[in-house]
Amino acid sequence: MPLVRLSVERFRCLTQVDVALDPRYNLFVGPNASGKTSLLEALFLLGRGRSFRTRGYGRLVQQGAADFRVVGWVAQGHQRTVLGVGGTRQSSEVRIGGEPADGVAALAGHFPPLIIDPEVHKLLEDGPPRRRRFLDWGVFHVEPTFLETWQRYHRSLKQRNAALKLEAGPRAARVWEPELASTGERLAELRTAYLRRLEPVLQDLGRRLLDEDVAVVHHAGWPAGETLAGALDRGLERDQRYKATQVGPHRADVTVKVGTHVARERVSRGQQKLLAAALTLAQLTIQETSRPGQGALLLDDPAAELDSANLARLLAVVRTLPVQLFVTALRADLEGLGAPGALFHVERGEVRAAS
Repeated sequence: MPLVRLSVERFRCLTQVDVALDPRYNLFVGPNASGKTSLLEALFLLGRGRSFRTRGYGRLVQQGAADFRVVGWVAQGHQRTVLGVGGTRQSSEVRIGGEPADGVAALAGHFPPLIIDPEVHKLLEDGPPRRRRFLDWGVFHVEPTFLETWQRYHRSLKQRNAALKLEAGPRAARVWEPELASTGERLAELRTAYLRRLEPVLQDLGRRLLDEDVAVVHHAGWPAGETLAGALDRGLERDQRYKATQVGPHRADVTVKVGTHVARERVSRGQQKLLAAALTLAQLTIQETSRPGQGALLLDDPAAELDSANLARLLAVVRTLPVQLFVTALRADLEGLGAPGALFHVERGEVRAAS
């Protein structure tokens, strides 16, 4: 279901944009600080309900404006579904088909974008929360029970932590442990199964992009060889001291290895970008296999921090993916992806289609 039209109003530097999109390859060219990344940010917001650059909606509202609006039309055959995300500095609204959506996750059922931008290396460099978000996005798209399991786990975690903060005693905390343990262990199982599915695709991409063997190791969030129920019981005294649950899937992480070495301890910044791109493209491949025809890749300034040889490698892989592409560049002569189906010039927040 490609996105066939995009309308943006009062979003960042984009005052009013309304463009028809190509179902395969859209290229946005213009100088730095022209609004290209903001355009990709609007696209990301339309499918994920959040920005990849900032938390909250306040900074997305154009200076001097009261609100913003991003609307997109996705096509499936002759049918069109309209998606909308709007917000003020204090509130937000998500609509699908003109009706209020049941949470932002519903957007991804129509337009699930992934992004490779100049900050993609932070997937390796930053702490575990970023990698958990990456992992959970992937599991969400291949396992129908994931979202409910995730929600149940976090509800029980919130309740247990509340009991710990109130110092209500061990009995109050233990009330929530059966649900916490059962949903937590199921969550870890789903994550592990997803990584097993991801790993062969990642290994292939690692060899194509870095000439290296790449592997991922899942750390569930509690000691290996122990049940979560046992870890919660053994750690209760410590949890009471810290007033928060210290074990569980909310403390999980993924270690990425190149050869036998942990990636972030070995590879250069450019290699980190290629490796993080490989992770993203592997995830997109699995996502497209599970839900054909829905994938979208946002590629922001792919030449940043990559030499010509590595850029050519990356674009050669991207070109083979059967997904809708949204790419930004300084010039229209971006080699490696072929001729765009739609070319747009972006300058000072204005977007116009090339004649």
